[in-house]
Amino acid sequence: MQHSEIDLLELISSVGQARSYYIEAIQEAKSKNYEKCNELVRKGNEMYAKGHRIHQCMVQEEAGGNSIPVSILLTHAQDQLMSAESFKILCDEFIDLYRRIDEMGKK
Repeated sequence: MQHSEIDLLELISSVGQARSYYIEAIQEAKSKNYEKCNELVRKGNEMYAKGHRIHQCMVQEEAGGNSIPVSILLTHAQDQLMSAESFKILCDEFIDLYRRIDEMGKK
């Protein structure tokens, strides 16, 4: 396996785990377990940042003249990164909505 293929697999693994944490965080917010929810978001953000750093290094490598071959693996990594980013945004929005609903129920 080439170095970039290992990086791609690590990127896929990291952002896939991040996405899973975000989904779990939404479920915890729905159950009003905000402490657990916050922990899952923190873990998700760490894993997302790890994947994003790998992606950033690859972009810098290509910008420096070292071409990265386009492959199904690269395409999948890009797709997973964007999916995790979308879930991150939706996770933040859902948690905010659940908190607002909970606050309205207390009044």
